[in-house]
Amino acid sequence: MSVSPDHTPQNVSADGSSGNLPRHVAFIMDGNGRWATARSLPRTEGHRQGLETLRSVIRHAGRVGIEVVTIYSFSSENWSRPEAEVSFLMGLLRRFVQRDLSELHKSNVRIRIIGNRADLEPGILALLNEAEDLTKENTGLNLVVAFNYGSRAEIVRAAQSLAEKIAQGELQASDISENALTDAMDTAGLPDPDLIIRTSGEMRLSNFLLWQAAYSEFYFCDKNWPEFSEADFDEALACFGSRQRRYGGLDAKASL
Repeated sequence: MSVSPDHTPQNVSADGSSGNLPRHVAFIMDGNGRWATARSLPRTEGHRQGLETLRSVIRHAGRVGIEVVTIYSFSSENWSRPEAEVSFLMGLLRRFVQRDLSELHKSNVRIRIIGNRADLEPGILALLNEAEDLTKENTGLNLVVAFNYGSRAEIVRAAQSLAEKIAQGELQASDISENALTDAMDTAGLPDPDLIIRTSGEMRLSNFLLWQAAYSEFYFCDKNWPEFSEADFDEALACFGSRQRRYGGLDAKASL
C-alpha cells in the first residue's frame, strides 16, 4: 500500500474545480454485511472486501493531501455480534497489521489507536501497540483507528481522568474547561474532524466522535462500504468544498 508522503492540500474535487480540502476526514464504514447479503455471500466476505476499500481510501487520502483519516473500525458495541463474526474481524485485524503495517510505515503514515484498551486480549493489544510504536516518528498522513471505541465511554474516561486530578489536588474544579476536556480525550492533539462520511445510507453517528463532531460537516453515501470508490471520495470532498462553515457565526471563509 503506497501513500504519498506529500500532504500539501491540493483542493481536489470530483469535477476538477478548486475547493477547500478538509484537514481531517472520519469514516463510518457501514454496510459490509449488507453488501455481502445482497450477493448471497457470507458476511465475512463483506468485511474482507471492505478492507480492500479501506486500502484504496487511505491511498487516495494521501495522494490528495488530507492530514488525518479516522476510521471507525470496531465499536465497543460490536462485541455483541455473533462470536464467529467477531473472531473473523479480529483475524482480519491481524492480517491487516501483518500485511499492511510495513507498507504504511514506508509511506510515512503514522498510526494512532483510540478506544478503550482495558481488558483487550493480549495478542490484539500487542498488535495495536506495535502499529503505534513502529510509526510514531512518521510525519505523513495520520491514520487514526477507532478500535473498541465508543464516544460516550471516551467522554466518561476523560471526565474520570480530570476528576482524579482534582482528587489529587492537581486541578481545581474551576480549571475544567472545554480545552481541558478535549485534552483528556483519546484524540488529544488531533484536529477535530472537518468531514464525517458514512456509507450505506444510514444517517447517524452511532456513538462516534460525539465531542469532536460539534462542527463537523456530514456526508452520507447510499453505497455500502465495499462499493465506496475513489470517485465517491472525490465527490464527498467536492461537496465539502462547496459548503460554507459558520461555526455558529460568520461564514468561515468570509472571516479569513
